Amino acid sequence: MAIQSASAVEPVAVPASYHRVRPPPTLFQKHRALILGGISVAVILILWELIWQSGKISPLFFSGPSAVARRFVYETQNGTLLSDVAYSGRNFVVGFGFACLVAIPLGILLGWYRNFRLLVDPFLNAFYATPRISFIPLIIIWFGIGMWSKVFIVFLAVLFPVLINTIAGVKNLDPDLLKSARAFCALDRQIFMTIALPSSVPFILAGVRQGVAHGLIGVIVGELFAGNEGIGFMIAYAGQTFATDLLLCGVLITATAGIVITLIIDRIQRHFSKWRTNDVGG
Repeated sequence: MAIQSASAVEPVAVPASYHRVRPPPTLFQKHRALILGGISVAVILILWELIWQSGKISPLFFSGPSAVARRFVYETQNGTLLSDVAYSGRNFVVGFGFACLVAIPLGILLGWYRNFRLLVDPFLNAFYATPRISFIPLIIIWFGIGMWSKVFIVFLAVLFPVLINTIAGVKNLDPDLLKSARAFCALDRQIFMTIALPSSVPFILAGVRQGVAHGLIGVIVGELFAGNEGIGFMIAYAGQTFATDLLLCGVLITATAGIVITLIIDRIQRHFSKWRTNDVGG
């Protein structure tokens, strides 16, 4: 009996279920983080308000969501809150922008040129280990109690997180990629543009994200120490007058600003997540 050749074997029929198109994600799957986060925030606010309405919290020491909301509306209608937010926001944006403009190029140079980094390392480590808040009296002596003292405090607060992360991003390059590039006689400029910069982008954005929190702390601390307007000054005044609703209003505004800015940076970070050397030539 003749043996049946392999080419004559009939193909096995694949069940239709294997060719089914994957169903589109549901609304919950697409916005899981937003929905679950919103539920947790709503539960905490409801519990907080119930405890507040029960009278178990003294207005002298704390306040409830409804009282904070009423104070927010009152301060907004008076125009005081908007002017304070604008003043603090301007200090933050200017200081944050200057810090990024200085820290990112300087971090790339320090990460790329080893000898330059070794020269600067002792000063960088000393300033990074020193609490920036200890410089505030000196900064006030230099710049007074106006806008530029707060801007410089924000600048110092943001500078080091962005700088350190940028240096780390440039230093932690894949050595195999560098060897391959140099084996093909690539110039330093070509290596920098195609390997070093794309690989360091996630590190830079991580530093920028850390800088947001440090910058918000800097602007509030600067206005707490020496200021006659701004959210920090409003918080200091509310604390001195035991106006806990106004104090919490300032704290929540600062927290909301941090959340919004961080979400924006997260979107930028996800946008650039594919711009990595691992994907080069893919």
